[in-house]
Amino acid sequence: MNHSDLPEIANVSRRKLLKGFALSGLVLAVGMPSQLFAADETPKYGRDGMPNGWVDDPLVFVSIAEDGTVTIVAHRSEMGQGVKTSLPMVVADEMSADWAKVKVVQAEGNEMRYGNQNTDGSRSMRHFFMPMRNVGAAARMMLEAAAAAIWSVPVSEVKAANHQVVHAASGQSLGYGELAQKAAEMDVPESQNLIYKTADEFNYIGKSDNRLVDGADIATGQTTYGMDVRLDDMVYAVIAHPPAYGDTLKSYDDTETLKVPGVLKVLTLPSSPPPAVFNPLGGVVVVATNTWAAIQGREKLSIEWNAGPNRQYDSEAFRKTLERSSQQKGGKVIRSKGQAYKAMANASSTISADYYIPHLAQAPMEPPAATARFVDGICEIWTATQNPQAGVDTVAKWLEVKPEQVKVNVTLLGGGFGRKSKPDYLVEAALISKALDGRAVKTVWTREDDIQHSYFHTVSAEHMEAAFDEQGDTIAWLHRTVAPTIASTFSEGAKHEMPMELSMGVVNIPFDIKNIQIENPEAPAHTRIGWYRSVANIPHAFAIQSFIAEMAHQQQKDHKDFLLSLIGPDREVDPTSLKDEWNYGESPELYPLNTKRMKGVINMVTDKAEWGNHYRQVLVREWLLIIAS
Repeated sequence: MNHSDLPEIANVSRRKLLKGFALSGLVLAVGMPSQLFAADETPKYGRDGMPNGWVDDPLVFVSIAEDGTVTIVAHRSEMGQGVKTSLPMVVADEMSADWAKVKVVQAEGNEMRYGNQNTDGSRSMRHFFMPMRNVGAAARMMLEAAAAAIWSVPVSEVKAANHQVVHAASGQSLGYGELAQKAAEMDVPESQNLIYKTADEFNYIGKSDNRLVDGADIATGQTTYGMDVRLDDMVYAVIAHPPAYGDTLKSYDDTETLKVPGVLKVLTLPSSPPPAVFNPLGGVVVVATNTWAAIQGREKLSIEWNAGPNRQYDSEAFRKTLERSSQQKGGKVIRSKGQAYKAMANASSTISADYYIPHLAQAPMEPPAATARFVDGICEIWTATQNPQAGVDTVAKWLEVKPEQVKVNVTLLGGGFGRKSKPDYLVEAALISKALDGRAVKTVWTREDDIQHSYFHTVSAEHMEAAFDEQGDTIAWLHRTVAPTIASTFSEGAKHEMPMELSMGVVNIPFDIKNIQIENPEAPAHTRIGWYRSVANIPHAFAIQSFIAEMAHQQQKDHKDFLLSLIGPDREVDPTSLKDEWNYGESPELYPLNTKRMKGVINMVTDKAEWGNHYRQVLVREWLLIIAS
């Protein structure tokens, strides 16, 4: 099922050779990417700024069999967003392949070969659209060159279409399978020489009537998720994790556990001192012949825990602490324009509001599960993960082996939402297999385990104030956001939101207001803080857009019109001028804030939603305006 099943040709430099691109049988060449980026100080954005960059080598992503089957590697993780279909389809379209003759295989975790594989941030298509077009265009041009060489005609006289290359003048044609061998003798075109299809030539890109890879198998239960993996002589494990983050194991009694039919063994896992990073929580492991027996055995354990610093964490009491901080001056000032406090003191009218957002758990439909086998210094893992490279690196650290001694096979994900980008459950499986002398083991988190021990999306208190002049125009804006930061998961004691978090709708509001003050009081973390879909936009957009609705209501103005007036005239805004140094990892020059587009979104969506229809307006208001933010 994975790329390693295919023959490999080593030491093929990027865009220099296509040796082996079309050999006999299931033909394939696997090239190692060159060092794509020289060490320099030039800022890198988008896909160029990602760890391990990107690869667009057809030798890595495409193979052609003698029967014409085109195999394309999907190097991102499929968790329901359709990326296992969309990116290979881009390749197929550019190389004029017949999608019915295309096979898609899932890549193992190997960023040196495939480039960045961390499927986070809703950016797979945005970042890899052009690299995948490069792959497809290069493959198509090599097939055309091969056909031209066979017919001794200029390459300009041949054209690839629908899985074959045609020479119109002579009426000759050759299928991709027939051309594969010759294509192996062609040079891979340099990137600057690639010829792309025009949009009107696309068969799949932008179309909606194409089948999904695995779609039928998913619908009929034939696909393999992390929880479905089965290996010979495999055992199953569940873990009694510490009840609070930071607790450690004091003692345990497994007498009753070992009486449960099917229970084989009880082990312990070491606890990890903070910061949490992607390390396992530790605890007591019950190994059994099946998951049910392991769960039953865990319930029979008698465990004493050493209380850690978070044992007394009370979310209701902490909420009050956050809210008190949000209502007091003195927090870290992250943006200050004009004199907001003075403007408020002299305003015709003011308004304030407070919003609270509780912890959120990703709760994917498929809880974390990983199967591991550690034999002769080599650890192989099968799991649903958004970030296989982090799994490789973290498992290698805990097993004290080199990363190349760890292989992560990526299955379909039954949801992820950021939870499965943290590979702590991979480490658990690897350590348990090692403790069992290499026996294959699947660790399973129950739904309850996932809810209690997740990397929770942060709790947050948002305090908002605004002031108006006599005409009801907004003259001052104050926002204090207080939330434990994701940084606390990676750096002990971090108490302020990171620039990345603050750039998700707080610091970079594009509003045309003379006086703006944005502050970020500190907040300690008591749980493992993770990221959830939309990350910090969740509390920020919720608070800001709710507040704008309240402002409009107080001023007796239409909500949509009021928001448009806050955004102000059409203009492009340099994010860095708003203290936004992150800008979603994109160049501030290529991706400035464009208020015309923002207002266009608001107008288009509200028109379609029949703004003014009270009931529909209530239903769509928050959703529409969050998009606009």
